[in-house]
Amino acid sequence: QVQLAESGGGLVQAGGSLRLSCTASGRYFKTYSMGWFRQAPGKEREFITAISWNSGNTYYVDSVKGRFIIASDNDKNTVYLQMNSLKPEDTAVYYCNIDEWGRGLNWAQNPTFASWGQGTQVTVSS
Repeated sequence: QVQLAESGGGLVQAGGSLRLSCTASGRYFKTYSMGWFRQAPGKEREFITAISWNSGNTYYVDSVKGRFIIASDNDKNTVYLQMNSLKPEDTAVYYCNIDEWGRGLNWAQNPTFASWGQGTQVTVSS
């Protein structure tokens, strides 16, 4: 079973930046892509971005496009999320995950995953 470890969250003022990291370990079939979700208080977990392990292609939802950048270090099984121009509405617990089966990059179409990490809290103050 895959283990996911997110880090890098914190408290930042609106307009600021944070860089999240997530490393996958344990047993899993293959890495097609890795990506990020977030869950704001009182809301459902939402998919925000993913990156293809083979091509480096990326996908972003509209709410983060142009502000967030996803990157990967394949050798380290690690995905990063550079978050710029943060807004109070970005406040959430951020989770990463790994696509072992080739579901494409728009994980919103198939957001079911067997394992989740603890997530990392991002709080953006106004």
